[in-house]
Amino acid sequence: QAAGAGAAPWASAVFLNLIFWGVETEVDRSIQKVYKTYNGTNPDAASRAVDYVQRQLHCCGIHNYSDWENTDWFKETKNQSVPLSCCTETASSCNGSLAHPSNLYAEGCEALVVKKLQEIMMHVIWAALAFAAIQLLGMLCACIVLCRRSRDPAYELLITGGTYACEKTQASAF
Repeated sequence: QAAGAGAAPWASAVFLNLIFWGVETEVDRSIQKVYKTYNGTNPDAASRAVDYVQRQLHCCGIHNYSDWENTDWFKETKNQSVPLSCCTETASSCNGSLAHPSNLYAEGCEALVVKKLQEIMMHVIWAALAFAAIQLLGMLCACIVLCRRSRDPAYELLITGGTYACEKTQASAF
C-alpha cells in the first residue's frame, strides 16, 4: 500500500509536466511562425499580436531583442532597429535602435508567454478539481441518504405500497 501512496503524486507530476511541456512546444512553434510573418503594419493581426505581447509583458523578441535580426522584417527595413513595442517605458526617445540596447526590453517573450499560459492552466486545473470534489461530495451525500432510507421501515412500506399507519393499527387489533 505504501508503494501505491507514493505513485499518485508521482503520476500527477508526470501528467502536469507532459501538459506543460506540450504548451511550451506549441508556444515555441507558434511564436516562431508569428515572428516570421511580422511586417510592422497595424492592420496585420500577427504584427498587432506581437506588438501587444511585447508591450504587455515587457519583453522583446523570442529569447531576447537580438532575435529580430533574423526576421524578414529586420532585413527588409535595413534600419538596424527592432519594433517600437520593444522600447522600455522609461526610454522616452527610443526609436528601437540596436545601438542603444539599454532602451529595449532585455527579456524574450517566449518564456513569459509560457509562464502566463501555465498559470492560467493551473487555475483551470484547480477549478476542475474543485468541481470534481463537489460532485463527489454530492454523490456521497446521495449514498448516505439512500443507505439510511433503506434501513427505515417507513420508507420500506412506501416502496411496497403499504402504509405505516395501517400496519400499526392492524398489529394493535390482534
